[in-house]
Amino acid sequence: MPKAVPATTLPSPKENHLLAALSDEAYRRLLPSLEGVALPLGMVLYESGGTQGYVYFPTDSIVSLLYVLADGASAEIAVTGSEGLVGIALFMGGETTPSRAVVQSAGHAYRLRASVCKAQFDANPELQHLLLRFTQALITQMTQTAVCNRHHSIDQQLCRWLLLSLDRLKGDHLSMTQELIANMLGVRREGVTEAASRLQAAGLIEYRRGDIHVTDRKRLEARVCECYAVVKREYDRLLPAPRAAHIAAVG
Repeated sequence: MPKAVPATTLPSPKENHLLAALSDEAYRRLLPSLEGVALPLGMVLYESGGTQGYVYFPTDSIVSLLYVLADGASAEIAVTGSEGLVGIALFMGGETTPSRAVVQSAGHAYRLRASVCKAQFDANPELQHLLLRFTQALITQMTQTAVCNRHHSIDQQLCRWLLLSLDRLKGDHLSMTQELIANMLGVRREGVTEAASRLQAAGLIEYRRGDIHVTDRKRLEARVCECYAVVKREYDRLLPAPRAAHIAAVG
């Protein structure tokens, strides 16, 4: 279970784009119920079929949604960071989900109790509209991930995964071992090793001891399959731009 941390050490709740997009009135309704928590790498927020007690609004962390097979093999079906939330089953009425939620990149989040989330979702049309739009974007990502895993090369899948992860972090570094990436993509570790070596040889990334540095994002975007652009366009279309982008646009 995530641990609550002092407010002075937390990012602002508005580092999460959904929370930042709410009107002042809607935000004030939620604020007293938001609890800041630390999310260490590898923490499981919920298991397949398990009761979900909270929804989580990441600020500077990334959470992977994984489908786990009976033999223990897994594959990532979606990834969520500061653009969204984790736990859509709570307000969609399903209560549980067959996926597992695991912290992919350590950081923080704000959590909201299930009972509060349901009450606010029912009583606040603004919040309801925003969360449903995020859910549509998330479904698009899940659908495109399934297509990508079936039809595209490991190189292309790795490029897509890197870009989606970078979009949810500040900077161009990721801390992730090849074994964990292989688990996310649902492929053999050797395949990830070979794909990462090809990207490094091409000058697109630098990889050492679990640290990935993307050195040429433009060329990485040119190399990725169409799936990345499909997902990004849908998120950009459905969800509010980050708060900083709004300020820049006004300026």
